[in-house]
Amino acid sequence: MAAPELTARILRRLLASGLRRRAERLLARIHAADFGPLLSDLEPDEIETVLEILFAHQRAAEMLSELPPDLFRRVVDAVGDERLGTVLAQLPADDLAHLVTELPGERREAVIAHLPEESKAHLRQIELYPERSAGRVMTTDFVALDAKMTAQEAIDFVRARGADQDAESVLYLYVVDDEGRLRGVVPIRRLVTSAPERRCGELMIPDAIRVRADTDQEQAAAIVARYNLLALPVTDEDDHMLGVITVDDVIDVIREEATEDIYRLAGLHEEEHIYSPVLLSVRKRLPWMVINLATCFLAAGVVGLFERAIEQVVLLAVFMPVVAGMAGNAGIQALTVVARGIALGEAELSSAGRAVVNQSLVGLLVGAATGGAAALIASWWGTSPVMGAVVFAAIVVSMTVASLSGAGVPLVLKALGQDPALGSGVIVTTFTDAVGFLSFLGIATLALDHLL
Repeated sequence: MAAPELTARILRRLLASGLRRRAERLLARIHAADFGPLLSDLEPDEIETVLEILFAHQRAAEMLSELPPDLFRRVVDAVGDERLGTVLAQLPADDLAHLVTELPGERREAVIAHLPEESKAHLRQIELYPERSAGRVMTTDFVALDAKMTAQEAIDFVRARGADQDAESVLYLYVVDDEGRLRGVVPIRRLVTSAPERRCGELMIPDAIRVRADTDQEQAAAIVARYNLLALPVTDEDDHMLGVITVDDVIDVIREEATEDIYRLAGLHEEEHIYSPVLLSVRKRLPWMVINLATCFLAAGVVGLFERAIEQVVLLAVFMPVVAGMAGNAGIQALTVVARGIALGEAELSSAGRAVVNQSLVGLLVGAATGGAAALIASWWGTSPVMGAVVFAAIVVSMTVASLSGAGVPLVLKALGQDPALGSGVIVTTFTDAVGFLSFLGIATLALDHLL
């Protein structure tokens, strides 16, 4: 498929020329996941025409489920409540629930009112589970087998349901008892390669890995990744089978959680996207930038304490950004490594001391190596080996302390029950800037007579 920009230009010309049939053939070749970049290049009236074509060819539902949130809101503005409800009802329960939450508050109830009763029941059930829980992202479409079924009977059962069954839900087959409690799982490959007369109870893997419906979605995704699963059963507190989380759901969760962590490290809100309205982005970013402005003045205050030393040795002002920049990078590197370790379950509070010591040693050794190189440059630039020694000592101290803070801040936030990514970037940056200036100018002040 051509680039989205080229496809959009071709589509625009076809629509402007009234060549609707050719436009339909072009849209038929576009994968649902590629409509996002395409629609972002079209005007509102062109988007409305594309939607009419997709509605006519029963492709609107899959397209809407693949759109990023901000573009989804733009697109649905061109769709009436009744038509939107009809289209969303075609989606699996988990995708339906996700897209309904993305609707603006004033439209949500109106669209829900046009959903069929079965879809409304699914929504009510899903809303019983906590936000960002396994119950919110699971699909209730799965195949449950009786342990006494033979392999051939199970295959016939799956085949009979094939017309109504979503392909993603037959990655595994689940053996349940008469009350719906999960007893084991039968991989589809094991089923089709076994003797036809073997019972499902013999083929199943007992004590299958599972999660409760109230389990955090990030934890559920980590379990799927850790055990290389294609689907994960979700049960209630009594082990009754409720649904499954499939690998495509896990990819969505990982992408969502990674986006949230990256945004929070940078002081951004997860609602903001590349096509977000300008005023929305300003409203979301401004509070963090005000906080950042205050922290910048804190670092400036540290510099102000050494104003006289800078007046006497103006060359100090040249090397201040070098020391602060090296410290800032060291702190962010340590913060990134530790925050990732926490997100993946590699870093626990019991091993926090080891993680902090390890990152501090890395900062010390890297600081010594880069500080040595900087010292040679500073000695030549300042025509004094004392200036080189000051720069070396400052870089070693500031990078060690920066690495310590980069590792320690997310661990402390986790110990306090907070999201390790929340504000870590701002806190670490402030700390490393202040320590970088303090170490450099403090050491320079102690050696001021030799520098003069």
